[in-house]
Amino acid sequence: MSYDILKQNLKKHLDLSNADLDLICSYFKPAGLRKKEFLLTQGSICKMEGFVLDGCFRVFTFDKKGNENTLYFAAKDWWLMDIDSFMNQTPSDLNIQALEDSKVLLIDRQDKMALYESLPIVEKLFRIIFQKGLVSWQRRLVRNHSFTSKERYFHFIQTYPDISSKLMDKQIASYLGISHEFLSKIKKNIK
Repeated sequence: MSYDILKQNLKKHLDLSNADLDLICSYFKPAGLRKKEFLLTQGSICKMEGFVLDGCFRVFTFDKKGNENTLYFAAKDWWLMDIDSFMNQTPSDLNIQALEDSKVLLIDRQDKMALYESLPIVEKLFRIIFQKGLVSWQRRLVRNHSFTSKERYFHFIQTYPDISSKLMDKQIASYLGISHEFLSKIKKNIK
């Protein structure tokens, strides 16, 4: 099993020695998920933090009416988890589903805490990763409040062409916060 993608991701955030990278990687376990398989279901406790090696995932929730609301997608070189459920060990509001056959590296909460103890710099590393994730969420919220639906669609397909090409229109519409029918109208007007 090669951990090269994970090592490259970690080095983007913090300058780590090869020995530190090898130690960090030793705590992650590989797993494969088939298309439509769930890594996490709403109501269960998130026991794993994941790093995507290959494939694509959708992180979403169901509202009271049963509608799907997609928070984000995670493809190769992305992190995925329900941070609230993972950190607080409370039932999750989220579902994490593979959109295609996928490979991930997983670390459970106990191993992550042990890693923090054995290599304190890892706490700084994950703080930086989470801060960058929070910035990304903030930018998305600003776009959702200031961009039109059409602008949000164009931003999504231009920013994430590899992900958008793997998705059904229904999934993109759920992410954009619009109906499938409205997305169809946007796409029709583009042509």
